[in-house]
Formats: sequence, C-alpha cells, structure tokens
Amino acid sequence: MGKEHPILCSACLLGIKRRYDGESKPNDGVLALMKKENLIPVCPEQLGGLPTPREPAEQKEDRVITKSGKDVTANFIKGAEQVLNLAKLFGIKKAILKQKSSSCGCGKIHDGTFSDTIIKGDGVATILLKKNGIEVKTEEDFC
Repeated sequence: MGKEHPILCSACLLGIKRRYDGESKPNDGVLALMKKENLIPVCPEQLGGLPTPREPAEQKEDRVITKSGKDVTANFIKGAEQVLNLAKLFGIKKAILKQKSSSCGCGKIHDGTFSDTIIKGDGVATILLKKNGIEVKTEEDFC
C-alpha cells in the first residue's frame, strides 16, 4: 500500500475524543499503522451535526434512535454522506472503523435496546462506504 493511498479511520481509534461519551478508544495497532500509512480521521456523527459528547444512539431496524427516544437517523445519514464525500475526494479505497458503532460498526452493532447486546450488522457509514466499493474493516481485523 504505502503513504500514497490514504485510509479513512474512525477518529476515536487515533485517540481523538469524538465518541458519544466525549472520550476516545485509541487502538495500539491503528496507532502503529499511522506510522506507515496516511490515516484520515473521521467522525460521521460529528460530520452529521451531532455534538461531542452526545446521547448514546443505536440502530433499531432502519432508524437510529437515542436512549431517550430521539430519532437522529438524518444526522447519521448526513454524516455517512460526508464521509463518503471525503473518501471520493481523497481516492480512498479502504477504511478502518470502530467496531459496534451505529455509524462505523462493521459486522457487529448494538441491537437498539441499550442493553449492550451485540448483533450482526453494519453501521450507517459502513453501509454507504461498502455500497460505494470501499473496503471497510474494524480495528480488530485490520491491525
């Protein structure tokens, strides 16, 4: 690969405090990869207009709902579209996104009950990136 091919990366995996709880989830493998590759940090929720910190939100069927019941689907879709725009702008073919997230989850997401139950599925941004031919992996299986 090499530095000429940037990779999208969930900002929280690089230690940038963008998660719903105002924290980050730095990943040693991703941080090591940053020394070899150009990683472009993204946070779909922020790009969709949501603040940090923010109320937790989970996918329930085709919607994204906060713990208090607010529908934030439009924010998640807008954020996913902005991430895709960045991917196209930089000619990105790969992304490393945060597992279990309602935006970034790849293969595993929360079930929408806020019970910490994990089900098979993809986050809103991951779905859009995959539909557009971008390979999406998680921090667990990329590094």
